[in-house]
Amino acid sequence: MKIDADGAGFDPTRLEGITEHLKRRYVEPGKIPGCQTVVARHGEVGYFSSLGSMDLERGRPVTEDTIWRIYSMTKPITGVALMTLYERGHFQLGDPIHRFIPEWGDLKVAERQPDGSTRLAEPERPMSVRDALMHMTGLGWGVEGPLVRERFLEAMATVRGGPNGTLQTMVENLADKALVFHPGTRWLYGLSTDLCGRLVEVMSGQRFDDYLRTEIFEPLQMGDTAFSVPDAEIDRFSASYGRRRDKTLKLLDDPERSTYRRQPSFLSGGGGLVSTTEDYLRFCRMLLNGGELDGVRILGRKTVELMTINHLPGGGELAQFALPGGYGETGFDGVGFGLTMAVGLGQVETQAIGSKGDFYWGGAASTIFWVDPAEDLIVIFMTQLMPSGTFNFRGQLKSIVYSAIVD
Repeated sequence: MKIDADGAGFDPTRLEGITEHLKRRYVEPGKIPGCQTVVARHGEVGYFSSLGSMDLERGRPVTEDTIWRIYSMTKPITGVALMTLYERGHFQLGDPIHRFIPEWGDLKVAERQPDGSTRLAEPERPMSVRDALMHMTGLGWGVEGPLVRERFLEAMATVRGGPNGTLQTMVENLADKALVFHPGTRWLYGLSTDLCGRLVEVMSGQRFDDYLRTEIFEPLQMGDTAFSVPDAEIDRFSASYGRRRDKTLKLLDDPERSTYRRQPSFLSGGGGLVSTTEDYLRFCRMLLNGGELDGVRILGRKTVELMTINHLPGGGELAQFALPGGYGETGFDGVGFGLTMAVGLGQVETQAIGSKGDFYWGGAASTIFWVDPAEDLIVIFMTQLMPSGTFNFRGQLKSIVYSAIVD
């Protein structure tokens, strides 16, 4: 990538602190295998680096075109896909889900009783499309107690219908499952964005991957973003790692044997995509530009505004609505939620440097992005360490990036 820190309004020396910080604190001590970071502002790339290794076992360094598992950074892409159908008049945000998924016409809510038991009750109101875009559907994972990794994977396999499951299979499997809260009353990270993927299929009449390709990826020239990695590109695909008890890295997913080498039957709108930093930068630039990039319009400006404002009831924050024991990619204090992405409520509220109204999310392998319209800024960080939240990359990068702005 061509780098112009001055044109982007940064002090290049201060911005280069990203390299020193990531190398010294994370790559050289072996806390992460490698990473890639881009900082763009005023239409210019002010900083770009590829550090460390994308595949420790084969000694492959991170390269400019490395392909990463973006997991939940798939969610905003799914949200954009669904909102293209909003712009074509297919739905309104308050429309009940059962209008599009008749199997869900008789969903019940499991209400907790004082003695600890549950009773099935009618929902206070039907689940809406906006609920699906906001993780406020009431859908659970069918797992009682803490959702640790092993139980999460088991729950996913069951709900999604096993190795041959599809988005339709998931809908069928959930049709007789009780909701864990009344729609619109609480926030629980889970299956809601996969539901959005199914809504795209129902409304468009196309498979979800086909719709993403024709309506988003091809128009935006995101040629490496997909649900699988072609054999011809496997040498560019990063390995995925976890942390052992002694804090050393453990290989979780070898690119040569990865399930990403074949197209999945379950097209997860919540976390199924791989991408490159360059591709995801194009997606973020489209959002920052009000839905348009290089003469190609994906969404209208007002639709992007609708997606990136806080929709939580009363203008509240996630800390008020997140179900106890639930998880999010961003933390809850001072964080609002739009349509498939978090929205910052301000520096005082988040207790972090930045701007009110920035929007962002992350992925399970510690990838992050944020877009700050007030500063005309995009930051993307890619790595492959499970789980996310092991290190506060977002907070640390914010400290360095914002302190380097000079215009």
